[in-house]
Amino acid sequence: MTSTPDYQSVIIRTERGLTIAGTRITLYDVMDYVTAQYPSKFIQGLFDLTEEQINTALTYIEAHRAEVEVEYQQVLQEAEELRQYYEEQNRERVARNTVKSIKPGTEAAWQKLRAAKTRRASKV
Repeated sequence: MTSTPDYQSVIIRTERGLTIAGTRITLYDVMDYVTAQYPSKFIQGLFDLTEEQINTALTYIEAHRAEVEVEYQQVLQEAEELRQYYEEQNRERVARNTVKSIKPGTEAAWQKLRAAKTRRASKV
């Protein structure tokens, strides 16, 4: 007789989506590493999960792959939209910071920094 996994005690739905109970780790966080084909032991160590937590999460993902994949793609799309939004919001600030003039008295330090960057880039 095989027992069915008890997902409800380990995988719960929160406002953040499907989450590993007792953590802030979503199945979408785990999916990043599953899709990149990282070993389960690596994922377990990365998120400091118990063996039961990682095994249940991976089993849940496999058993509900279509549902989890749809939600995962939605999470990725929302993350990309946020990244683009904040990139646009900060475009002016980044441009302003890159053209800031060098403060008087720091020219030698900046020259030394540029030389070090050039040497480092030539080693690659």
